[in-house]
Amino acid sequence: MINCLVVDDEPIARQGILEYIEQVEFLNPAAVCKNAIEASSALENQKIDLVFLDIQMPKISGIDFLKNLQDPPPVIFTTAFPEYAIEGYELNILDYLLKPISFERFFKAVIKAQAYLNSKSKQGVIATEPYFFIKSNLKIEKIFIDDILYIEALSNYIILHTKNKKHVVYMSFKGIESQLPKHLFLKIHKSFIVAVSAIQTIDNNELILADHILPISKSYRQSLMDRVEKNLYKRV
Repeated sequence: MINCLVVDDEPIARQGILEYIEQVEFLNPAAVCKNAIEASSALENQKIDLVFLDIQMPKISGIDFLKNLQDPPPVIFTTAFPEYAIEGYELNILDYLLKPISFERFFKAVIKAQAYLNSKSKQGVIATEPYFFIKSNLKIEKIFIDDILYIEALSNYIILHTKNKKHVVYMSFKGIESQLPKHLFLKIHKSFIVAVSAIQTIDNNELILADHILPISKSYRQSLMDRVEKNLYKRV
């Protein structure tokens, strides 16, 4: 399922994209926003895989919003103005949809997005080896995936908490998230990714890993419980 964020200041335009999303079985309308400020909050608090982004919006345009995002998810521009197409593709957008948008053209764009996301999920150097290398404190260090307890966001850095020590690495949180094997790690908060094997206890909105207690945000609690449910011991 592809979690979609719709950003448009026009109610009719937002509703039109939502109706199209609801007709495609592999799309999920995760969030709807009327401006870039609301969209920033949605990206921080939810797992977003694809953004449908209007360009001409009050205060912050879609182009300026995209320029200021670090490691943004794939973006499809939805606009009535064709003159921004070149600038859009220079920002590596997936597609450029001109309003009024037909369902046929919309569907073509989301098929492209699905293919891109499927291809990206099969990549990632971390997933192909039991270890990877990081640069921390001017040294190159080997990190074994099985040693990772959790990963914490820290501005433009991440903190890798392993069984023996922690490493501060200059890397974006979304960058490391995209490379980790999804069957071994799970995001529980906008600032925390945990190794599923390290989870010991879930207590309301807190998760306990060895000597660490981490918060579970409302946005990610269901995905955590779904993962746990698959391995829950049930008496017959």
